[in-house]
Amino acid sequence: MKQGKERDFVLERIFQFFDEIAIRYNFKNIETETFLPGIQIKNGSLQIDLEKLKYPGDLLHEAGHIAVTIFEERKVLNDNVIENDKTKAGDEMAVLLWSYAAARKIGIAPEIVFHEEGYKGQAKWLAEQFESGNYIGLPLLQWMGLTASEGNQTFPKMKMWLRS
Repeated sequence: MKQGKERDFVLERIFQFFDEIAIRYNFKNIETETFLPGIQIKNGSLQIDLEKLKYPGDLLHEAGHIAVTIFEERKVLNDNVIENDKTKAGDEMAVLLWSYAAARKIGIAPEIVFHEEGYKGQAKWLAEQFESGNYIGLPLLQWMGLTASEGNQTFPKMKMWLRS
């Protein structure tokens, strides 16, 4: 995504969303190398270096890791969540779908989250799957209580954005 008005619009939408759902974040210079440029999770909060942030959609993905973690464990999330806690590897499918639902909710294109430089070459495929209604990982979000499993509230609508 290019610098400028489009990037500013996307960031504004993302930060408004974080404020609405209580994802904690702050802006700081990040001196160390991070898994995703310009983003670091520290104690369950997003640390954001806007100068180094390469892909704004990555913010939704990292916020997804915080969102699908139970409340009591959020405060101990740090850095590369999956690398630091192998039990979190199973959350990845839920995080992918959560970030898709978040993009839809705030009105940004799924390609902003699922950009060509991410997801081990599978970004376009993931976006196509989700856009066609093939919601890989949906049973996890339902089990976590974040979205309904039946009734008139259907995905990508969410019952809640943060796991309790």
